[in-house]
Amino acid sequence: MIQKMALDEFDSLGDKVIEGYQLTDNDLRTLLSLESKEGLERLYSAARKVRDHYFGNRVFLNCFIYFSTYCKNQCSFCYYNCRNEINRYRLTMEEIKETCKTLKGAGFHMVDLTMGEDPYYYEDPNRFVELVQIVKEELGLPIMISPGLMDNATLLKAREKGANFLALYQETYDTELYRKLRVGQSFDGRVNARRFAKQQGYCVEDGILTGVGNDIESTILSLRGMSTNDPDMVRVMTFLPQEGTPLEGFRDKSNLSELKIISVLRLMFPKRLIPASLDLEGIDGMVLRLNAGANIVTSILPPDSQLEGVANYDRDLEERDRDIKSVVRRLEIMGMKPARQADFEAVLGC
Repeated sequence: MIQKMALDEFDSLGDKVIEGYQLTDNDLRTLLSLESKEGLERLYSAARKVRDHYFGNRVFLNCFIYFSTYCKNQCSFCYYNCRNEINRYRLTMEEIKETCKTLKGAGFHMVDLTMGEDPYYYEDPNRFVELVQIVKEELGLPIMISPGLMDNATLLKAREKGANFLALYQETYDTELYRKLRVGQSFDGRVNARRFAKQQGYCVEDGILTGVGNDIESTILSLRGMSTNDPDMVRVMTFLPQEGTPLEGFRDKSNLSELKIISVLRLMFPKRLIPASLDLEGIDGMVLRLNAGANIVTSILPPDSQLEGVANYDRDLEERDRDIKSVVRRLEIMGMKPARQADFEAVLGC
Protein backbone atom coordinates (compact mmCIF):
# COMPACT_ATOMS: atom_id res chain seq x y z
CA MET A 1 0.00 0.00 0.00
CA ILE A 2 2.62 2.49 1.08
CA GLN A 3 4.95 1.76 -1.82
CA LYS A 4 2.34 3.09 -4.24
CA MET A 5 1.72 6.29 -2.31
CA ALA A 6 3.13 9.58 -3.55
CA LEU A 7 4.93 11.53 -0.86
CA ASP A 8 2.09 14.03 -0.50
CA GLU A 9 -0.29 11.14 0.11
CA PHE A 10 1.85 9.92 2.95
CA ASP A 11 -0.02 12.21 5.32
CA SER A 12 -3.08 9.96 5.08
CA LEU A 13 -1.21 7.06 6.64
CA GLY A 14 -2.07 8.15 10.18
CA ASP A 15 -5.76 8.32 9.30
CA LYS A 16 -5.63 4.84 7.78
CA VAL A 17 -4.05 3.40 10.91
CA ILE A 18 -6.69 5.08 13.09
CA GLU A 19 -9.32 3.47 10.86
CA GLY A 20 -7.78 0.07 11.55
CA TYR A 21 -5.21 -0.46 8.82
CA GLN A 22 -2.44 -2.84 9.85
CA LEU A 23 1.00 -2.51 8.29
CA THR A 24 2.19 -5.34 6.06
CA ASP A 25 5.78 -6.54 5.97
CA ASN A 26 6.24 -4.66 2.70
CA ASP A 27 4.95 -1.50 4.41
CA LEU A 28 7.51 -2.02 7.16
CA ARG A 29 10.31 -2.44 4.60
CA THR A 30 9.31 0.80 2.93
CA LEU A 31 9.09 2.76 6.17
CA LEU A 32 12.31 1.37 7.59
CA SER A 33 14.07 2.22 4.32
CA LEU A 34 13.14 5.91 4.45
CA GLU A 35 16.19 8.13 4.40
CA SER A 36 15.16 11.55 3.10
CA LYS A 37 14.52 14.25 5.66
CA GLU A 38 11.13 15.00 4.12
CA GLY A 39 10.07 11.37 4.15
CA LEU A 40 11.11 10.92 7.76
CA GLU A 41 9.33 14.11 8.85
CA ARG A 42 6.13 12.83 7.26
CA LEU A 43 6.56 9.50 9.02
CA TYR A 44 6.97 11.29 12.37
CA SER A 45 3.93 13.43 11.59
CA ALA A 46 1.79 10.36 10.84
CA ALA A 47 2.90 8.78 14.12
CA ARG A 48 2.07 11.94 16.07
CA LYS A 49 -1.36 12.05 14.48
CA VAL A 50 -2.07 8.52 15.72
CA ARG A 51 -0.62 9.25 19.18
CA ASP A 52 -2.62 12.47 19.53
CA HIS A 53 -5.82 10.75 18.42
CA TYR A 54 -5.64 8.34 21.36
CA PHE A 55 -3.76 10.34 24.00
CA GLY A 56 -4.08 14.02 23.07
CA ASN A 57 -1.24 16.13 24.49
CA ARG A 58 -1.00 14.02 27.66
CA VAL A 59 2.32 12.44 28.57
CA PHE A 60 3.06 9.85 31.25
CA LEU A 61 6.08 10.04 33.57
CA ASN A 62 8.03 7.05 34.83
CA CYS A 63 10.54 7.24 37.69
CA PHE A 64 13.58 4.99 37.36
CA ILE A 65 15.23 3.43 40.42
CA TYR A 66 18.19 1.21 39.54
CA PHE A 67 18.51 -0.30 43.00
CA SER A 68 21.22 -2.91 42.25
CA THR A 69 23.84 -2.92 39.52
CA TYR A 70 25.13 -6.40 40.39
CA CYS A 71 24.39 -9.03 37.73
CA LYS A 72 25.23 -12.66 37.09
CA ASN A 73 24.85 -12.41 33.30
CA GLN A 74 27.35 -11.73 30.51
CA CYS A 75 25.30 -9.68 28.04
CA SER A 76 27.80 -8.47 25.47
CA PHE A 77 26.12 -5.06 25.07
CA CYS A 78 25.61 -4.23 28.74
CA TYR A 79 27.85 -2.10 30.95
CA TYR A 80 26.78 -4.10 34.01
CA ASN A 81 27.64 -7.57 32.71
CA CYS A 82 29.35 -9.60 35.43
CA ARG A 83 32.78 -9.58 33.77
CA ASN A 84 33.03 -5.82 33.55
CA GLU A 85 35.19 -4.52 36.36
CA ILE A 86 33.18 -1.50 37.43
CA ASN A 87 32.03 0.04 40.69
CA ARG A 88 28.67 -1.43 41.68
CA TYR A 89 26.09 -0.71 44.35
CA ARG A 90 23.05 -2.31 45.98
CA LEU A 91 20.70 -0.02 47.89
CA THR A 92 19.66 -1.14 51.36
CA MET A 93 15.99 -1.25 52.30
CA GLU A 94 16.48 1.92 54.35
CA GLU A 95 18.05 3.68 51.39
CA ILE A 96 15.11 2.63 49.23
CA LYS A 97 12.68 3.99 51.81
CA GLU A 98 14.58 7.28 51.87
CA THR A 99 14.45 7.43 48.08
CA CYS A 100 10.69 6.89 48.20
CA LYS A 101 10.29 9.86 50.55
CA THR A 102 11.83 12.13 47.90
CA LEU A 103 9.30 10.90 45.34
CA LYS A 104 6.07 11.48 47.26
CA GLY A 105 3.89 14.00 45.47
CA ALA A 106 6.49 14.61 42.78
CA GLY A 107 4.05 13.81 39.96
CA PHE A 108 5.22 10.42 38.74
CA HIS A 109 2.65 8.02 37.33
CA MET A 110 4.70 4.86 37.95
CA VAL A 111 7.93 3.73 39.61
CA ASP A 112 10.29 1.40 37.76
CA LEU A 113 12.30 -0.87 40.09
CA THR A 114 15.23 -2.13 38.06
CA MET A 115 18.19 -4.37 38.87
CA GLY A 116 20.65 -6.63 37.16
CA GLU A 117 20.15 -10.32 37.85
CA ASP A 118 21.72 -9.78 41.27
CA PRO A 119 22.65 -13.10 43.00
CA TYR A 120 21.68 -11.51 46.35
CA TYR A 121 18.05 -11.37 45.21
CA TYR A 122 18.11 -14.54 43.08
CA GLU A 123 19.37 -16.62 46.03
CA ASP A 124 16.43 -15.42 48.12
CA PRO A 125 13.69 -13.94 45.89
CA ASN A 126 11.61 -13.06 48.95
CA ARG A 127 14.03 -10.15 49.45
CA PHE A 128 12.85 -8.78 46.12
CA VAL A 129 9.19 -9.33 47.00
CA GLU A 130 9.72 -7.46 50.28
CA LEU A 131 11.26 -4.56 48.37
CA VAL A 132 8.21 -4.35 46.10
CA GLN A 133 5.93 -4.34 49.13
CA ILE A 134 7.89 -1.54 50.82
CA VAL A 135 7.79 0.71 47.76
CA LYS A 136 4.07 0.06 47.32
CA GLU A 137 3.38 0.94 50.95
CA GLU A 138 5.54 4.06 50.77
CA LEU A 139 4.21 5.49 47.51
CA GLY A 140 0.96 3.76 46.57
CA LEU A 141 1.82 4.17 42.89
CA PRO A 142 1.75 1.56 40.13
CA ILE A 143 5.03 -0.35 40.15
CA MET A 144 6.99 -1.63 37.18
CA ILE A 145 9.51 -4.34 37.99
CA SER A 146 12.57 -4.97 35.83
CA PRO A 147 14.35 -7.75 37.71
CA GLY A 148 15.52 -9.89 34.80
CA LEU A 149 14.26 -13.43 34.36
CA MET A 150 12.63 -14.17 37.72
CA ASP A 151 10.82 -17.50 38.32
CA ASN A 152 7.03 -17.67 38.08
CA ALA A 153 6.50 -18.11 41.82
CA THR A 154 8.36 -14.86 42.55
CA LEU A 155 6.45 -13.01 39.85
CA LEU A 156 3.20 -14.16 41.47
CA LYS A 157 4.31 -13.03 44.94
CA ALA A 158 5.46 -9.66 43.60
CA ARG A 159 2.12 -9.23 41.87
CA GLU A 160 0.31 -9.94 45.15
CA LYS A 161 2.45 -7.29 46.89
CA GLY A 162 1.69 -4.57 44.38
CA ALA A 163 3.71 -5.00 41.18
CA ASN A 164 1.66 -3.99 38.12
CA PHE A 165 4.07 -4.05 35.20
CA LEU A 166 6.85 -6.42 34.13
CA ALA A 167 9.57 -5.03 31.87
CA LEU A 168 11.55 -7.82 30.27
CA TYR A 169 13.33 -6.97 27.05
CA GLN A 170 14.10 -9.53 24.36
CA GLU A 171 16.38 -6.99 22.61
CA THR A 172 15.95 -8.92 19.33
CA TYR A 173 13.84 -11.73 17.88
CA ASP A 174 16.62 -12.62 15.47
CA THR A 175 17.84 -15.73 17.28
CA GLU A 176 21.35 -15.57 15.83
CA LEU A 177 21.76 -11.97 16.98
CA TYR A 178 20.15 -12.85 20.32
CA ARG A 179 22.87 -15.41 21.02
CA LYS A 180 25.50 -12.73 20.45
CA LEU A 181 23.78 -10.23 22.73
CA ARG A 182 22.32 -12.24 25.60
CA VAL A 183 25.17 -14.70 25.90
CA GLY A 184 24.16 -18.06 27.36
CA GLN A 185 20.57 -17.04 28.12
CA SER A 186 17.34 -18.76 27.11
CA PHE A 187 15.44 -17.08 24.29
CA ASP A 188 12.20 -18.90 25.10
CA GLY A 189 12.59 -18.29 28.82
CA ARG A 190 12.06 -14.56 28.41
CA VAL A 191 9.13 -15.05 26.01
CA ASN A 192 7.49 -17.49 28.42
CA ALA A 193 8.01 -15.22 31.44
CA ARG A 194 6.21 -12.33 29.73
CA ARG A 195 3.43 -14.66 28.66
CA PHE A 196 3.04 -15.99 32.21
CA ALA A 197 3.06 -12.46 33.67
CA LYS A 198 0.38 -11.36 31.24
CA GLN A 199 -1.80 -14.33 32.24
CA GLN A 200 -1.43 -13.32 35.89
CA GLY A 201 -2.68 -9.79 35.32
CA TYR A 202 0.56 -7.93 34.79
CA CYS A 203 0.99 -5.37 32.06
CA VAL A 204 4.17 -6.22 30.16
CA GLU A 205 6.85 -4.26 28.34
CA ASP A 206 9.00 -5.72 25.60
CA GLY A 207 11.86 -3.95 23.89
CA ILE A 208 14.47 -4.16 21.16
CA LEU A 209 17.86 -2.62 20.49
CA THR A 210 18.80 -0.94 17.25
CA GLY A 211 22.23 -0.08 15.92
CA VAL A 212 23.59 -3.37 17.18
CA GLY A 213 23.87 -5.29 13.92
CA ASN A 214 20.15 -5.48 13.07
CA ASP A 215 19.29 -4.96 9.40
CA ILE A 216 15.82 -4.26 8.00
CA GLU A 217 14.76 -7.92 7.83
CA SER A 218 16.07 -8.58 11.33
CA THR A 219 14.19 -5.54 12.60
CA ILE A 220 10.94 -6.67 10.96
CA LEU A 221 11.41 -10.05 12.64
CA SER A 222 11.74 -8.31 15.99
CA LEU A 223 8.75 -6.03 15.44
CA ARG A 224 6.58 -9.03 14.55
CA GLY A 225 8.02 -10.94 17.48
CA MET A 226 7.00 -8.24 19.90
CA SER A 227 3.47 -8.32 18.47
CA THR A 228 3.03 -11.94 19.50
CA ASN A 229 3.32 -10.97 23.20
CA ASP A 230 0.44 -8.47 23.12
CA PRO A 231 2.64 -6.02 25.04
CA ASP A 232 1.30 -2.96 26.84
CA MET A 233 4.52 -1.02 26.30
CA VAL A 234 6.97 -1.37 23.41
CA ARG A 235 10.45 0.09 23.54
CA VAL A 236 13.27 0.61 21.09
CA MET A 237 16.64 1.88 22.30
CA THR A 238 19.78 2.75 20.42
CA PHE A 239 22.76 0.59 21.32
CA LEU A 240 25.46 2.71 22.93
CA PRO A 241 28.88 0.98 23.04
CA GLN A 242 29.94 0.58 26.66
CA GLU A 243 33.50 0.68 27.98
CA GLY A 244 34.82 -2.68 29.11
CA THR A 245 32.25 -4.79 27.25
CA PRO A 246 32.77 -7.17 24.28
CA LEU A 247 30.94 -4.70 22.00
CA GLU A 248 32.93 -1.68 23.17
CA GLY A 249 34.38 -1.13 19.71
CA PHE A 250 31.28 -2.00 17.67
CA ARG A 251 30.09 0.61 15.18
CA ASP A 252 26.84 0.06 13.29
CA LYS A 253 26.46 1.17 9.66
CA SER A 254 22.69 0.88 9.25
CA ASN A 255 20.26 3.80 9.03
CA LEU A 256 17.76 2.16 11.37
CA SER A 257 17.44 5.05 13.74
CA GLU A 258 15.60 4.83 17.03
CA LEU A 259 13.32 7.71 15.99
CA LYS A 260 12.27 5.96 12.78
CA ILE A 261 11.46 2.79 14.68
CA ILE A 262 9.53 4.69 17.37
CA SER A 263 7.26 6.04 14.63
CA VAL A 264 6.84 2.60 13.11
CA LEU A 265 5.99 1.23 16.57
CA ARG A 266 3.30 3.91 16.96
CA LEU A 267 1.77 2.88 13.62
CA MET A 268 1.90 -0.81 14.61
CA PHE A 269 0.79 -0.32 18.24
CA PRO A 270 -1.48 2.76 18.12
CA LYS A 271 -2.82 2.56 21.69
CA ARG A 272 0.28 1.34 23.51
CA LEU A 273 2.80 3.08 25.70
CA ILE A 274 6.01 3.92 23.84
CA PRO A 275 8.94 5.33 25.84
CA ALA A 276 10.86 8.53 25.24
CA SER A 277 13.92 7.65 27.31
CA LEU A 278 16.24 10.22 28.85
CA ASP A 279 18.98 7.64 29.01
CA LEU A 280 20.72 8.41 25.71
CA GLU A 281 20.34 12.11 24.99
CA GLY A 282 18.63 13.62 28.02
CA ILE A 283 15.75 16.06 27.71
CA ASP A 284 16.70 17.25 24.21
CA GLY A 285 16.47 13.61 23.12
CA MET A 286 13.14 13.28 24.89
CA VAL A 287 11.73 16.02 22.68
CA LEU A 288 12.85 14.18 19.53
CA ARG A 289 11.32 10.92 20.73
CA LEU A 290 7.99 12.52 21.67
CA ASN A 291 7.91 14.19 18.26
CA ALA A 292 8.36 10.74 16.72
CA GLY A 293 5.24 9.42 18.48
CA ALA A 294 6.32 8.35 22.00
CA ASN A 295 4.03 9.06 24.95
CA ILE A 296 5.78 8.09 28.20
CA VAL A 297 9.00 9.65 29.50
CA THR A 298 11.24 7.06 31.12
CA SER A 299 14.57 7.05 32.97
CA ILE A 300 13.61 10.10 35.02
CA LEU A 301 15.77 9.87 38.13
CA PRO A 302 14.83 10.79 41.71
CA PRO A 303 15.84 14.38 42.67
CA ASP A 304 19.59 14.83 43.26
CA SER A 305 20.12 11.15 42.55
CA GLN A 306 23.44 9.50 41.83
CA LEU A 307 21.73 6.26 40.80
CA GLU A 308 22.63 4.67 37.49
CA GLY A 309 20.59 4.60 34.30
CA VAL A 310 20.92 1.85 31.66
CA ALA A 311 22.97 3.31 28.79
CA ASN A 312 23.76 6.35 30.94
CA TYR A 313 24.99 8.97 28.46
CA ASP A 314 25.61 11.30 31.42
CA ARG A 315 27.64 8.94 33.60
CA ASP A 316 30.68 11.24 33.55
CA LEU A 317 28.86 14.57 33.56
CA GLU A 318 28.97 16.77 36.64
CA GLU A 319 25.35 17.88 36.20
CA ARG A 320 22.55 15.51 35.23
CA ASP A 321 19.42 16.95 33.67
CA ARG A 322 17.02 14.12 34.41
CA ASP A 323 14.68 15.46 37.09
CA ILE A 324 10.91 15.60 36.77
CA LYS A 325 10.67 19.40 37.07
CA SER A 326 12.96 19.90 34.08
CA VAL A 327 10.93 17.35 32.10
CA VAL A 328 7.61 19.06 32.87
CA ARG A 329 9.02 22.48 31.96
CA ARG A 330 10.09 21.19 28.55
CA LEU A 331 6.73 19.46 28.01
CA GLU A 332 4.97 22.77 28.59
CA ILE A 333 7.17 24.45 25.98
CA MET A 334 6.15 21.68 23.56
CA GLY A 335 2.44 22.24 24.29
CA MET A 336 2.21 18.94 26.13
CA LYS A 337 1.46 18.19 29.77
CA PRO A 338 1.55 15.39 32.31
CA ALA A 339 -1.53 13.19 32.24
CA ARG A 340 -3.71 12.71 35.30
CA GLN A 341 -2.97 9.65 37.41
CA ALA A 342 -6.47 8.39 36.59
CA ASP A 343 -5.58 8.58 32.88
CA PHE A 344 -2.57 6.38 33.43
CA GLU A 345 -4.38 3.80 35.50
CA ALA A 346 -7.11 3.66 32.85
CA VAL A 347 -4.43 2.84 30.27
CA LEU A 348 -3.01 0.17 32.56
CA GLY A 349 -6.34 -1.41 33.35
CA CYS A 350 -4.60 -3.14 36.22
